[in-house]
Amino acid sequence: MSQDARDRHLARDPVMRRLIKRHGPCGIDERRWSPYEALTRAIAHQQLHGKAAQTILGRFVALYGNGRFPTPAQVLATHPSRIRRAGFSRAKVLAIRDIARHAVAGDVPTRRAATKLTDEAMIERLVAIRGVGQWTVEMLLIFTLGRPDVLPVDDFGVREGYRRAYGKRLQPTPKALRALGEQWKPYRSAAAWYLWRAAGEPKNVVKKK
Repeated sequence: MSQDARDRHLARDPVMRRLIKRHGPCGIDERRWSPYEALTRAIAHQQLHGKAAQTILGRFVALYGNGRFPTPAQVLATHPSRIRRAGFSRAKVLAIRDIARHAVAGDVPTRRAATKLTDEAMIERLVAIRGVGQWTVEMLLIFTLGRPDVLPVDDFGVREGYRRAYGKRLQPTPKALRALGEQWKPYRSAAAWYLWRAAGEPKNVVKKK
């Protein structure tokens, strides 16, 4: 993806142009995790603050003694009660084991295999896993696989960022935001990043129409 080409395309929208000027280059930091590891980490973070989730993940990794993230086979060979003692809820243990089971079966692709799957195919395949919803897969697509054209329309921050940046009274519905986002193709991941930035701006930042 050419940053210049992406910025020129998004900047055709005056509001996006102002967001780009305020926040600089898109800062999506692609993580080099496997999809299996990314999904497992996502489950750990559900409904927890980042520091608490990281503590639990540290205990989880420590169960295996080598400092490396456990393989799916290792997770399945570990009694659920032992995983539970790392600090996961019962529901999260079930989800983590289901991710591992699907990974062993080949349903959770490797990074290399994922390059052959469209965004839609990845979502369809992975939401069949316990505890994994579309938003979770969209975060994986953006932040783990670096997919350039994902717009998570159900995300509160993206919708709130749109409301604030565009000076609207109400957030757009997911359906409306999907239609509005057509103008940002094929760089909707970057557009989402700028909308997240807009959602976090001080309320006294002037939003011009």
